[in-house]
Amino acid sequence: MGRKKKGRPVSGILVLNKPLGLSSNQVLQKVKWLFQAQKAGHTGALDPQASGVLPICLGEATKFSQLLLDSDKGYDTTAKLGEIRSTGDAEGEVIKTADVPELSGAQVEAVLKNFRGDVVQVPPMFSALKLDGKPLYELARNGMTAEEAQAIAEKKRRTIQIHELTLNDQRSDELDLSVRCSKGTYIRTLVEDIGNEIGSGAYVSMLHRTHSGPYHSGQMITLEELETLAEEGGTEELDKLLLPPETALPDSWPVIELSRVEAEKILQGQAVSTGLTEAPSVQLWAAESGRKQLIGIGRIERGGIRPQRLLQVSLLAD
Repeated sequence: MGRKKKGRPVSGILVLNKPLGLSSNQVLQKVKWLFQAQKAGHTGALDPQASGVLPICLGEATKFSQLLLDSDKGYDTTAKLGEIRSTGDAEGEVIKTADVPELSGAQVEAVLKNFRGDVVQVPPMFSALKLDGKPLYELARNGMTAEEAQAIAEKKRRTIQIHELTLNDQRSDELDLSVRCSKGTYIRTLVEDIGNEIGSGAYVSMLHRTHSGPYHSGQMITLEELETLAEEGGTEELDKLLLPPETALPDSWPVIELSRVEAEKILQGQAVSTGLTEAPSVQLWAAESGRKQLIGIGRIERGGIRPQRLLQVSLLAD
């Protein structure tokens, strides 16, 4: 007989404002404890020195975590010109300084246009990417030479997409930027590359995530607010903050409405046909008497539904 899971079987998505100074995992464990949840997972780590949107999936919503990991992200950041730092942010050691040229807005824009669209990035050594099972930041902290570190980072070179890159404000040695980008984009690397193009070098002095997939900063709640609600109203009040799992699904995916009988077949692993011939991703909903209930996601192959992620649900009573 299996061990009983600790915690409540609560499901949903919390849009948290990750505070500065804590790792994404530290924040995740705190939220899981406050909700007394059986299962929790975040959807894309933020550096301890970064703040902002960190969607946290609880319970059955964790089955959609990969969708959010793969989604586009949005950031506000400040590029500090005139210095290159070992980590690409304010925590690192200064390894090079340079004079900052006087720049007009038009000159900055001429640089930024080179970093829109498809961009090749070499990830920073102080990142969670792995080589031979070891995170790059561990290798970077074990006394590796700059040449060795660069050679390893080069092996992880990849193409990312910068959908939007906007100059919001400009000071003598700082640029305030907004970025909308694909998954896997390193803002530290982007800022360093912009600084190198300008000729002064640069590092990230502020980083705040504004979007993660469909979620945005207007939906965020802080850890302090969670703690206050937990103290005053317990988990009942906390649960009111959770967004349903279906909010993680792209609106562009076709919706397949199933009868109760068809939904039961899908949940039991049986074949069900549909009017569509092919579709790479679909939402699967049980629809009965004007009510709808998400049961999972899948794809359509040769007219048949192929489930990919099914939720543990009790179908609505007739």
